[in-house]
Amino acid sequence: MGDAANGAGSGPRARVDVLSSTYRLQLRTPASDPDGRGFTLADAEELVPYLADLGVGAVYLSPVLTATPGSTHGYDVVDPTEVSSELGGIDALRSLRAACRAHGLGLIADIVPNHLGVDEPATNPWWWDALRRGPDSVYHRFFDFDIEEANGADGAIAIPVLGSPEDVADLVVVAPDDSPSGEAELRFYEHRFPVAPGTGDGTAQEVHDRQHYRLVHWREPLLGYRRFFTVTGLAGLRQEDPEVFDASHAEVRRWCEEDLVDGIRVDHPDGLSDPVGYARRLRDLVGPDRLVLVEKILAPDEVLEPAMGVDGTTGYDALRLVDQLLVDASGEARLSELAARYSGDPGDEDRVHAQSAELKRQIVAEDLAPELARLARVVRRGAAAGHGGSTSDDVEEGDLREALVSVIARTPFYRADYPVLRGTLPAILDGLRRDRPELAPALRLVASALARGGEASTRLAQVTGAATAKAEEDRLFYRLGRLVSLNEVGGSPGRMGMSVEAFHLAMAERARATPLAMTALSTHDTKRGEDVRARISVLSQVPDAWADLVSRVFEAYPPPAEDAGYFLLQVVVGVWPEPGAPADELRSRLHDYADKALREAAVHTRWTEQNAEFESAAHQWIDTLLDSGAALIGPFVERIAPAGRDNALVAKAVQLLSPGVPDIYQGTEVWEDSLVDPDNRRFVDYGPLRSGAVARAGHPKFALVRELLRIRRAHPADLVGGTHVPLPVHGPAAADVVAFTRSVDGRAAVGLIARRRTAALSARDLAGTVIPLPEGTWAVRSDGSTICGRVDVGELLSASPVVVIVRED
Repeated sequence: MGDAANGAGSGPRARVDVLSSTYRLQLRTPASDPDGRGFTLADAEELVPYLADLGVGAVYLSPVLTATPGSTHGYDVVDPTEVSSELGGIDALRSLRAACRAHGLGLIADIVPNHLGVDEPATNPWWWDALRRGPDSVYHRFFDFDIEEANGADGAIAIPVLGSPEDVADLVVVAPDDSPSGEAELRFYEHRFPVAPGTGDGTAQEVHDRQHYRLVHWREPLLGYRRFFTVTGLAGLRQEDPEVFDASHAEVRRWCEEDLVDGIRVDHPDGLSDPVGYARRLRDLVGPDRLVLVEKILAPDEVLEPAMGVDGTTGYDALRLVDQLLVDASGEARLSELAARYSGDPGDEDRVHAQSAELKRQIVAEDLAPELARLARVVRRGAAAGHGGSTSDDVEEGDLREALVSVIARTPFYRADYPVLRGTLPAILDGLRRDRPELAPALRLVASALARGGEASTRLAQVTGAATAKAEEDRLFYRLGRLVSLNEVGGSPGRMGMSVEAFHLAMAERARATPLAMTALSTHDTKRGEDVRARISVLSQVPDAWADLVSRVFEAYPPPAEDAGYFLLQVVVGVWPEPGAPADELRSRLHDYADKALREAAVHTRWTEQNAEFESAAHQWIDTLLDSGAALIGPFVERIAPAGRDNALVAKAVQLLSPGVPDIYQGTEVWEDSLVDPDNRRFVDYGPLRSGAVARAGHPKFALVRELLRIRRAHPADLVGGTHVPLPVHGPAAADVVAFTRSVDGRAAVGLIARRRTAALSARDLAGTVIPLPEGTWAVRSDGSTICGRVDVGELLSASPVVVIVRED
């Protein structure tokens, strides 16, 4: 890896200019857009000249395989064997590749191996055939079905789609002549399901009862297949089966054989049976010279499994480091006090871990009840196999499930079966045995099954990953109110800030271990865009002023619940325009965000049991803030917005010059105010960017991004594979200066000097703080001045919170 990163060898990996950075594009079919615009591969091709001029190294595409009709994201693939014809098909991908090559750009593709979309069975040929023919279908083994008699669906595939158990009476049989498929079908309103050959006679109930599947009430704890988290419209694939892997990666193989891509991004490997084995097979398929990145969410104290043989993650671990660097730890006590007052919890690390564990328990027992039942069956079977066939009937089912739930709740990672995490589960089981002696027999049963490995270990890991994602990303992070900019995918909101020394050490380790890993600040999954988070993090520098604003706002405009109001007010402050007041478009987006945030939190309302009265009151409160609260919120935003912009510029510069391959999410080369999906997948207006209007206007973020991307392309060896070396800083404000160089063979070539706490400290406060530069003369980009020797940070950063320096020779 090191040789490839430094330009040795042949093939795409050796083209370090291609790997210097990526630019993520969200593709959309015209059918997914009410206006019929879409954003296809042809649209991406039109952007190539602009992206090349910007300095981008590679175009990074969202999934391009055929997805559910009308999909706005592409992660619900229904046919993995072809590039979506609505996006332009394989010929459009070839044309995009040719355009990228002509402009010196690479191409990265996003694939989804864990699951297929099954919301509309007729659009998914593999799923349709598996339901129609059952075990006789060649595709039946492709899906991770649970059709044991003990599942409760009489050996059929339970599909939770009915509104009530009695809705079976509303099924209708459609004759082949009246069916788009040319086959007999069962219909439940707009839902279509296949009918097995020779089973279409009789009443709808009789026909239904003859099928290889059972339609059940969506609230019943019955499920006939592994799914993506709790999304029943996404069914898991058995990638551990070589035949499934080959069939689902045939198109990926073609891309590699035709050299259409320089790298692959893998969605959600933690859902797979064997992530390590899968990653190794994928590496064998794509070859050693293509980038392989995995969307692996690492806990703060977790490292990427080296046995996977991939180049790194998609960057949430780097995002966490940059975000923490810009948080003022001195504001922790005051913000904890405010969180305790308004949200009922101080939000410290111990409390965050405790809440996470409790929510995991709830998620597993309720939302993941079918998965828990399957896991319990597998554990009994595994333990029995380890004891000569004995069934361990002395362990009650309730005790076994409680033991499993407790193990999952205490697991601090998405899954603990990676080799690098060995010892995690034994320690958890031992701790539970001491703390819960009444569970000792059940824990022995679990330990016996896990010791044998196999399905019990796999199922536990898969359920743990789903429980962690749902409990933390989709629930807890919508409840924690201390500083919502830290409530991010892969984040650590219980930790408030990071020292510069720790940041440098973390980056130096990344440079050595994963020099080609992606770094990110915004993605299609971030809950708030990078610039929104940058402004919200300023609250840690001005906690008393923030406390005063909250008090005055809540006194003038009491929210329907203080915990929800405290959370949402931070978001409102984060996106409030400066200058001015929110326009109708932003108002609408805030209302949509509030619906999602409040329902995901599941405190006052939830997706499955919506509290219309509370939601209405919350929306009225937001409207009141936007209409009448400007006199309070506007001046506060005007005060912190400059520091927020400074934070954003520092974050972007740090990301672009840190070890790894930085990704620019679409549109984030300028100021952005995105919230959670689908808001962050909105169309980007590239007109002013492509015309040069933004560049001519001197947009500070755009100018910075373009300058640094071009520097990365000009210094590929230093910035793609070079080391991260902190610069010594001396003086009264040394703790608030971030300074480092990137270099190869000990010779620094590019460096960054920036200041933190831009609301609490001015450039004048940095006077007397100095940095002895490495030998040579350094050009300050982009003003053209030169510096050398010892520099005064206050003088250097008097006009900007960050400067980039390049060695002239």
